[in-house]
Amino acid sequence: MGLIVWILVGAIAGWLAGLLVRGGGFGFLANAVLGIIGAAVAGWLLPRIGVFSIGHGIVGQIVHAMIGAVIVLVGLSLLQKLTR
Repeated sequence: MGLIVWILVGAIAGWLAGLLVRGGGFGFLANAVLGIIGAAVAGWLLPRIGVFSIGHGIVGQIVHAMIGAVIVLVGLSLLQKLTR
């Protein structure tokens, strides 16, 4: 059951990050992968800048993963611009 919740949280977070950064989602699988990677990035980065808790429960997890996914998307966008 935990894996299903993890994938759904990642998909929602990736979709929200896609809406914020690029104006649309990327499809369920890409959104889930983006959200899971975003959660890992946020889990590593946010405590290092002093943010230890964003919220509690599922909403806090989604916000946490979304912040990381936005960071990933912005980083990929900057990397893409540098390589052109």
